[in-house]
Amino acid sequence: MGTLGFSATDYLLVLPITLLTLFALGILLIDLWIPPEEKWVNAVMALCGVAFSAAAIWNPFRPGILVYLEAHGFSGRPAMLNAMVVDRFAIYFWYLFLAATAIAILMSVRYLETEHENHGEYYALMLLSVAGMMCMAAGLDIVLIFIGLELMAISTYVLVGFLRRDRRSNEAALKYLLLGAFSSGIFAYGLSLFYGLTGSTNLAVIARELANNVLKSEYRPVAIVALLTTITGLLFKIAAIPFHQWAPDAYEGAPTSITGFMSVAVKAAGWAMLLRILILGLLPMRPIWVPLLVFVSIATMTGANFAALTQTNTKRLLAYSSIAHVGYMLLGLIAGTATQLSPDGIKGILIYLLVYTFMNLGAFAVITSLRHRNVIGDELDDLNGLYSRAPVEAVLMLVFMLSLAGIPPLAGFWGKYFIFLSLVSSGHYALASLGVFYSVFGLYYYLKIANAMFMGKVEKDGEKLPIGLTMRAAIALTGIATLYIGLLPNSFIELVNWALGIAQNPNVARLTH
Repeated sequence: MGTLGFSATDYLLVLPITLLTLFALGILLIDLWIPPEEKWVNAVMALCGVAFSAAAIWNPFRPGILVYLEAHGFSGRPAMLNAMVVDRFAIYFWYLFLAATAIAILMSVRYLETEHENHGEYYALMLLSVAGMMCMAAGLDIVLIFIGLELMAISTYVLVGFLRRDRRSNEAALKYLLLGAFSSGIFAYGLSLFYGLTGSTNLAVIARELANNVLKSEYRPVAIVALLTTITGLLFKIAAIPFHQWAPDAYEGAPTSITGFMSVAVKAAGWAMLLRILILGLLPMRPIWVPLLVFVSIATMTGANFAALTQTNTKRLLAYSSIAHVGYMLLGLIAGTATQLSPDGIKGILIYLLVYTFMNLGAFAVITSLRHRNVIGDELDDLNGLYSRAPVEAVLMLVFMLSLAGIPPLAGFWGKYFIFLSLVSSGHYALASLGVFYSVFGLYYYLKIANAMFMGKVEKDGEKLPIGLTMRAAIALTGIATLYIGLLPNSFIELVNWALGIAQNPNVARLTH
């Protein structure tokens, strides 16, 4: 046994998080003596940190430790005195975070040079935020989940305001900080009530105590207050209406590469935390929180889709689009938990988050590439005539927009397909119809972007758009992934089945080999 009762296996299981932290600190040190013209070394170091962390996840889970991961449910290998559990669910999200971070780093290199803000702390904060996300995805103890959440949140607050000479960036960071701190306080209050009611910070123990004692006692009203405050904090982190106010301002003011990073990685971390807490810890209170989520999902889809119609700033438009997608994913959670714990709805959410990572990052990569010289590039008019200036990027942007709208055979179709399929199979026909209606409704504002690129009036004699090598790599990676997942989804669906420890549902159209 090691220090404080930690075994060698414990340290091996948290090695991916440790490596990210060490590389973040290393970048801060190396940045001190790198000359300004060689700041790209920071990005290389950050990519190395992501690669080493990914390798550290892979190695411990070869046959040997993999035997701890049971075939069903979320059981896995507890680590660090049961503060976290490294299971298939956590591994899936860890890789998702690292993939999103690697693409965001590629997007950032040329962008930071253009903004004259090429500093090492940018990449260090990005790696530290991912370390927090990993704690959120693997947390079994509400204290660790909250610490991970705050590490991610504080790093993101700074990144949103990273453009120090930009008033919009400063304003966005301040709004995000104030609302984020407020929501974290409410969230912590809810968690503390659960600790007071159950005498434990472990999610499994909380679930057991709620089912056996608390909900049958006179403390049931206090448990309901705890649930409402906890869910408020969770819904803020995934930007569901009515807790979405921070998202459009933060997305618009943040550096565009960070907007892309926030829209996928931060959101995926919020979902990992939400699924852990609701399904592992608060499942006995399912009859209370499912109707609440029905209301929130309908409000989120309605409000976000209508708000997106009037936007002329592409980052704000994609922010409201991002909020609308949260509404669709909440439908999957409702279908997966309404009557009994069914894996199909949860599977839909995990597939949705996977495809959303690539198509949304791709869209933001194209918008980031528009930033050059005196052009900010985040207004709809900046996309006018993009096809004549950068034809490949314009075609890929169209692919991303159609994928976000859920048009087959692109990746986004499969996310919506499994969500709506789970709704129909669980008897939620009205919610499925509403989801399909809003998906078609959303096509309009995605096609606004396509119309600007292909039909908009070209300015400045159609000069070619200067796009750096790393940005081309980011756009190519996301484009290939969006097309590949859409056309050949089998291996990715099997990956999600593995993450949830389930077999393919025989009622679902056979998509496995």
